[in-house]
Amino acid sequence: MSPLDAPRDPRNSDLEAALIEAREAYSNARPKSAAIHAKAREVMPGGNTRTVLFYTPFPTAMVRGEGARVFDADGREYVDFCGEYTAGLFGHSETRILDAVKAAMDRGINLAAVGENEGKLAALICGRFPSVQQLRFTNSGTEANIMALAGARGFTGRTDVLVFRGGYHGGVFTFPVGVPVSPVNLPIPMRFADYNDPAGAAAAIREAGAALAAVIVEPMQGSGGCIPATREFLAALREATTETGALLVFDEVMTSRHGFGGLQQRMGITPDMTTFGKYMAGGMSFGAFGGRADIMAVFDGHRPGAMPHAGTFNNNVLSMAAGCVAMGEIFDAAAAEALFARGEALREACNAACAKHGVAMHFTGVGSMMSPHFRPGPITAAYEASAAEEQMRELFFFDLLAGGIYLARRGMSALMLPVTDADCARFVAAVDEFCAARRPVLTPA
Repeated sequence: MSPLDAPRDPRNSDLEAALIEAREAYSNARPKSAAIHAKAREVMPGGNTRTVLFYTPFPTAMVRGEGARVFDADGREYVDFCGEYTAGLFGHSETRILDAVKAAMDRGINLAAVGENEGKLAALICGRFPSVQQLRFTNSGTEANIMALAGARGFTGRTDVLVFRGGYHGGVFTFPVGVPVSPVNLPIPMRFADYNDPAGAAAAIREAGAALAAVIVEPMQGSGGCIPATREFLAALREATTETGALLVFDEVMTSRHGFGGLQQRMGITPDMTTFGKYMAGGMSFGAFGGRADIMAVFDGHRPGAMPHAGTFNNNVLSMAAGCVAMGEIFDAAAAEALFARGEALREACNAACAKHGVAMHFTGVGSMMSPHFRPGPITAAYEASAAEEQMRELFFFDLLAGGIYLARRGMSALMLPVTDADCARFVAAVDEFCAARRPVLTPA
């Protein structure tokens, strides 16, 4: 029988119909967001300046946030489970951070000088993360990764960098599975290996030998689907890089929230360098990179021939002041462990809800971050999703929005400190309702 004569899976047509209906309901409920998007398209390509916030038919425009709630232009209220893609750890109205920012502004915004707070914040971060003896600040995690790799290449005198399929290290270092190398990626010689493949990665490192300056890895791939690295995998990277003289760089821009000393401390594996970003300045723009003192010395201006590292806003007074409060007063060891435990419990409850309905949907992640997958597990590496899986993911996003829960378009959630047990119970109930209502169009377990 010809494939064209084969009966079509009715789930596919039902899924398409459900998604069309969900899109229409979404659009009808948000006329002001639609108007904002239409006007923005006149002066901005796609009406957008941040790809992760773009989705069709148009993105929801938010006008206000308070605690763990956000409010859109059409007057709808949501529990914020997006958490600004992990940058919004402290919520939208933490008074201690607001007070610090206001006080800094009152003393002058652009001073064109060093200040005491940058040393204080650097000391707080160095005191938490096992790999960081010294560090420097940037404006974002993307910049932190750029400068960390520049430093690694300068320190080793080598050129190549090993990355992992499915990895994301900022807008200029993105490596999704099944997608050609992005033209926006920086022209650094890259080698590739598979995530969570200890033997394959170690072999790739040894094969590169004296050409390899660094291996950069997320201890949990964030954009790739909240996929945790195994300890065996990270240990293999540590052993092989030590053997060959390449530097091991942990991108903890997202994962540093998973403990007082990040995932490196939780996993018991210390890289040579670490990059940071997101939440550490209390919601202000932030990035940092650090590591062993001998490596970071390539940026020491007291030394002849030091590598330059510029950036008008690297030590801006708002980020430095907010960061000292965020990391010095609020997100201590107890707060980090409590957030980690809450996230672990939430993911377990969501997976129990999915299993109850017999659907091939489940959540992966670590601590306060998780992402849904619409295929059977276990999932240990990023993959190229099918068209049906992408439709299920979109339907999940629209259904949760309709239920008053805001999360990333790709389904990722990142808990904020103001999120309560009741909020988490509401999220689990929404997942349960989604599985029950959409079971006919979801893949069976």
